[in-house]
Amino acid sequence: MLRNHSAKVQNASCPAEAQNGNMPDWNDIRYFLSVARTGSTLAAGRDLKVSQTTAARRVAALEESLGLTLFERRQAGYSLTPAGEDLLARAEEVEHAVDAFSAGASAQSREISGTVRLTAHEIYAVTILVPILRDLHQAYPSIHVELDTGEEKRDLAAGEADVALRSLERPSGGGLVGRRLADDAWTLYCSRSYAAEHGRPRNRRELQGHPLIGGGERGVWMVYRKWLEENGLEDAVVTVAPSFGICIHQTTRNAGIAPSALIIGSSRCSTGPGPGLRGGSGGGRLRGSYSGTCAAALGIGRIPWPGGGGAGWSC
Repeated sequence: MLRNHSAKVQNASCPAEAQNGNMPDWNDIRYFLSVARTGSTLAAGRDLKVSQTTAARRVAALEESLGLTLFERRQAGYSLTPAGEDLLARAEEVEHAVDAFSAGASAQSREISGTVRLTAHEIYAVTILVPILRDLHQAYPSIHVELDTGEEKRDLAAGEADVALRSLERPSGGGLVGRRLADDAWTLYCSRSYAAEHGRPRNRRELQGHPLIGGGERGVWMVYRKWLEENGLEDAVVTVAPSFGICIHQTTRNAGIAPSALIIGSSRCSTGPGPGLRGGSGGGRLRGSYSGTCAAALGIGRIPWPGGGGAGWSC
C-alpha cells in the first residue's frame, strides 16, 4: 500500500522545472516513443542504434524532468503507466510536428533550380509559351530556360535539348517520353479591323484580291506555298516574312492574311490587349504578345498537310 501511495504522490507532483515551463528534450521523447512501441529498452536501443543503457538512461531523464513515472519496469519488459498512456498520443503529435518541420526544411534546401533547354517551333514560342514560361518563372524563379527556336530537330538523347515542343506524327528515338497535346491543323487568319475594312473571305475564291503573307518556318512555308499554288493564289503573296513572329505582327497590323495553327488560334494566352485576329474554320481566340481577341472564320477550311497533319507533342 505504501508503495502504491508513493507512486500516486509522485505522479501528482511536478518539479519546479516543469512548473516553470521548461520543455522536455525532444530526443528523450524519441526514446519514450521507441520504448513504448517496442516494449523494452533493449529493442529501443536497437531501433535507435544506441546501447540499452543509453535508452534506459534517456527514459529515466524524461521521467525525472516531468516528475512522472511513465513505465512500469517488469521482468518481461516495460509497460506504460496510466500517465505514460495519457502522454503517448501527445508525444506522437510532437513526433509528427518534428517530421513536418524537417520535411519543410529539406524542401527549402532542395529548391528547384538550374537551366532547362527547351526547343520549340517559333510560332509556339511567341504565342502559347509566353504565359507558360511567365508562370513557370513566378513559381520557380531559380529555373532558367534557354529557348531554342531553330528549325533543326534537336537530339534529346544526345543532350542537345532537355524538352521539345514540336509538331510530329509521333516522336521517335530511344529513351524519349512524350505527351500528345493537340492536333496541329492550320488555316488562315486576318485581323478583326482588316475584316471590318476589307471584308472577310468566305471561301478560297474570295481570297483573290486580298494580300497574303507568306513565310515563317521553312517546312511550313513549303507546304503553304504548295497550297497557294494549287489554288492559284501564289501571286497574291505580297510579303514573305522570315519568321512567324513577323507574320503574326503583320497580320495584326492589317497588312494582310497569314496562316496560323488552330492550336494557337484557339488558345487564350492573354498578355495584353491587341487588335485581334479572325480565323478560318475551326479557329477561335488568339491572345498573346501580338494580338487580342479573335473570332469567326474565314471559311476557307484547313490547309492540308502531308500525311493528314501532325500533332503537337511535348517530349
